[in-house]
Amino acid sequence: MNLEEKLKELPNNAGVYQYFDKEGHLLYIGKAKVLKNRVKSYFKFTPTLAPADKLSPRIFKMISEVKSLEWIVVPNEHDALILENSLIKQLKPKYNILLRDDKTYPYIVIDYKEDFPRLEITRKVLKDKNIKYFGPYSTGARDMLDSIYEIIPLVQKKSCIKGKEACLFHQINKCHAPCIGKISKEDYAKLIQEALEYIYNKSKIVKKLNEKMLQYSEEFRFEEAMKLRDRIKTIEKSQIQTGMDLATKEDLDLFAIKVSKEKAVVVRMFFRDGKLASSNHDYLKINQGELEIDINEAYKRAIINYYDNEIPLLPKEIIVANEITEDLEEIEEFLKERFEKNIPIIYPKRGKKTQIIQIALNNCEELLRLQKVNTTTIYEELKELFSLNTTPNRFECFDNSHMMGQATVGAMVTWEEKFVKKDYRHYNLEAKDEYAQMKETLIRRSESFEKNPAPDLWVIDGGETLLKLAIDIRNSIGVNLNIIAIAKEKLDFKAHRAKGSAKDIVFYELNNEIKRVDLLPSDKRLQFIQRLRDEAHRFAISFHKKQKRKEDSKISLLQIKGIGEAKIKKLLLYFGEFEKIKNATFEELKNVLNEKDARILLNYFNNLEG
Repeated sequence: MNLEEKLKELPNNAGVYQYFDKEGHLLYIGKAKVLKNRVKSYFKFTPTLAPADKLSPRIFKMISEVKSLEWIVVPNEHDALILENSLIKQLKPKYNILLRDDKTYPYIVIDYKEDFPRLEITRKVLKDKNIKYFGPYSTGARDMLDSIYEIIPLVQKKSCIKGKEACLFHQINKCHAPCIGKISKEDYAKLIQEALEYIYNKSKIVKKLNEKMLQYSEEFRFEEAMKLRDRIKTIEKSQIQTGMDLATKEDLDLFAIKVSKEKAVVVRMFFRDGKLASSNHDYLKINQGELEIDINEAYKRAIINYYDNEIPLLPKEIIVANEITEDLEEIEEFLKERFEKNIPIIYPKRGKKTQIIQIALNNCEELLRLQKVNTTTIYEELKELFSLNTTPNRFECFDNSHMMGQATVGAMVTWEEKFVKKDYRHYNLEAKDEYAQMKETLIRRSESFEKNPAPDLWVIDGGETLLKLAIDIRNSIGVNLNIIAIAKEKLDFKAHRAKGSAKDIVFYELNNEIKRVDLLPSDKRLQFIQRLRDEAHRFAISFHKKQKRKEDSKISLLQIKGIGEAKIKKLLLYFGEFEKIKNATFEELKNVLNEKDARILLNYFNNLEG
């Protein structure tokens, strides 16, 4: 069935539609209240099938490439919106606006049910009116919290309040020892209020830290002074300074989007009690480069992507820096369904809210400027060298490690302007050979695309065979993802690594064929790929060693003289895992076995550590 025939078969239901090009590559995913009406609006049928008049240049170019169409029918428009968002994150269509997921942002939280509450970092959402959240923070949450505990003598550790005597923190004037009644609940509440002022006022905490840093320097405590200096830099970098109060007690979330030639940036600002509590930003990827983006779609994607998570801090209203002229009611309905609360989306044209919008837009411009300055031409050069369909900015590199089939692990490292260690992943593998191990690693990663969208480029530590494997896995999913592989040159089917003589070869795909490129060791493009490969190798090896130590300890435990397999099973049934047996006390071991066996085990573990 050709495209024109397929268009005539469109149903009158709500659903999600997908456009594909002549190669079968996914171009675009959209949703519709009525599939027939929405999809047909992109085309004109006379004299021949062609893109409709009055389409934007971006959409006109996209429709010109469309050769086939698929759709999924759903019960209603709300379900279509959810499915559309999920598929876009998972499959990365060429013409959709792409945005990283927001699930990793932490919050600062305080539980007022406690007599002497602490400020802590969490990613969990607990629905309790006594719990107050601040955030979310993209960076700087830990630095800010550490700074508050440095400045204000709050209860430093959860375990402290359960103590029966004042601890070291009290002796060094970092805690007033509520555990022994040295401070009342009322006076402690004043300290908490002071701590919250620092959360709301970042310049105030930076000023205090500068004073503390100077004090440490004068006391020749240079290492501590340097730690504070680094902390100050992180806090300053992570926060937007507004210098203004809304003069109301409103809770507002603000979204501002600005577009440059190849990137767009979304800035989010979160106001609580009328004050800026936190802010963060993300870059939106524009795959089609020189073409304009649909600002309505950008806001829809940013808002739905953010609120399609557990959100502990719901605003009274959402402020946007541009007027949303399409799908506004659908987005508001999505929010109502999601949180059982009406959250209007407002585009203010006067008053104080327009001032904070301008601050957000100014920050958008600065972030785009810095992105342009910081991004080297290496990404563009990689695109040209390997004929990639988009300029890569986010990379994932994979490697596996094992020793004689033991402790087999897979590893993934992530690069986006720098190594993003919070996004590293490791996998315990069942597979025995190198091919099957990489297959297991890549399949497990691809299964998580909905939660953690695919990057722009995969780098595989391996040769032509593993590259073909990765391409097959990608094609089976239908995700838009470039892939290359790097391997040592082989001589007589062996990589001649000895004496540093082996050189690296990079493999890539072009027109459904595998090509290779030989670059000089001094080539910056090769050095960049090697850097990714070497980091993946380091991460894989370190995790492998950790797993190997665990396996070795299990094996050696089974070889202890006097402790047979039956006793080992008894210990495992009681403790659940080997590590807990190792850390058990003499009394615990004696209760499970007997006094003699308990001593044998303790002596063994002590000698092992020695």
